[in-house]
Amino acid sequence: MKTSQVQPPLAVREFTHTFPTTRLGASLARRTAMSTLGDWGVPPGSPLSDTVALLVAELAANAARHGRVPGRNFELRLLYEHAANAVHVEVSDTHPRRPDPTTATMADPDADGGRGLALVEAIAHRWGVEDRTGPGKTVWAQTKPTDPPDPTRPQLHDHHPA
Repeated sequence: MKTSQVQPPLAVREFTHTFPTTRLGASLARRTAMSTLGDWGVPPGSPLSDTVALLVAELAANAARHGRVPGRNFELRLLYEHAANAVHVEVSDTHPRRPDPTTATMADPDADGGRGLALVEAIAHRWGVEDRTGPGKTVWAQTKPTDPPDPTRPQLHDHHPA
């Protein structure tokens, strides 16, 4: 007699994809990250999903705006550690200029930009910048480990009228 067993979730899941260094590319990166997390069992609208959405949006927007090198894409990499319910986000681009994590502060309130890395600093458990193989750098951020969602418990979502 054949019996079926429930397989434990993979300890670490990984996703990597390249996107054009444009505003549309940054938007696609965020939407793709949310879809990927959903496929991995991280519910949309959960604190982890919302945190990753903001981290990817800010890091991808910076790659498109400040890391743009004509003819080059940026790369998004996600690592999901199921046991810790934590996500490591990496965005790599080919521009040599590196942000300084020690100076991530809010811009002037009247400025049109300059808040992205301050937001990353505020919501990420840790973040930083590393060299990458080839030209450019990788900016990474990690979410704080939390208890994983209980798949047997129904998820409650706020529904807002459109």
